Amino acid sequence: MAQQTAGNIDDVLEEILDYQVDGIVLASVAMSSMLAERCDAAGIPVVLFNRAQQEDRFSTVTSDNFAGGKALAEFLVAGGHRRIGYIAGWEGASTQRDREAGFCAGLAAHGHKLFARGVGDFQTETAAKAARAMFSASEFPDAVFVANDHMAFAVIEELRGNLGLRVPEDVSVVGYDDVQLSRWSSFDLTTVRQPSGEMVAETVAALMAQIEDGETEPRRVKIDGPLVVRGSARRPADWKANWKECDDERL
Repeated sequence: MAQQTAGNIDDVLEEILDYQVDGIVLASVAMSSMLAERCDAAGIPVVLFNRAQQEDRFSTVTSDNFAGGKALAEFLVAGGHRRIGYIAGWEGASTQRDREAGFCAGLAAHGHKLFARGVGDFQTETAAKAARAMFSASEFPDAVFVANDHMAFAVIEELRGNLGLRVPEDVSVVGYDDVQLSRWSSFDLTTVRQPSGEMVAETVAALMAQIEDGETEPRRVKIDGPLVVRGSARRPADWKANWKECDDERL
């Protein structure tokens, strides 16, 4: 399930609970407090994958979104960027909040703050619209962190196709997730890689520990994801001393 709000998934989960399942993995969604209490009462283990929420009763497995956002900020500042913008995802998502918090912390550590901010809601059309507004100003960012890769692709296309800006010569663009399209030569996106294989393994381990071993203490797992340096952002002069270029082939 990959809906954005708790309300969107409650009806689906109600049906799932009627089947007396042994456990539930929620991927990139949130759960309402009322439904969380029902799962607790029924003794059904729940693990949140790629999402955390204020309810501390569930195990959660995510990448370290705060650290990833901070690493991107440090990379852009080291590359000489001074007017740095951010296009947010859906603001109800813990992944969005943590990425932005880490990014702003990284900027602040070097005496910077966000130059501009827009909201893309993890939707490509909304992200393109946010980019259009941000870069139509008389003074616009020289770099922008877009909260996930799919939105970043839409932003790059908007900058190049409709606004006549070059990436990375005029504007550096970085994303988050390292999806397959990121390595396409048309995007060549610098991004943070989600360690999806490790995240899946930890999610299964957390769920099975509850089902088979009766583990009751929630796990809080955060897994570091590497910064993948490609060609969509201007690189610091000494970048090879601190960052490693991606080892995949351009497609």
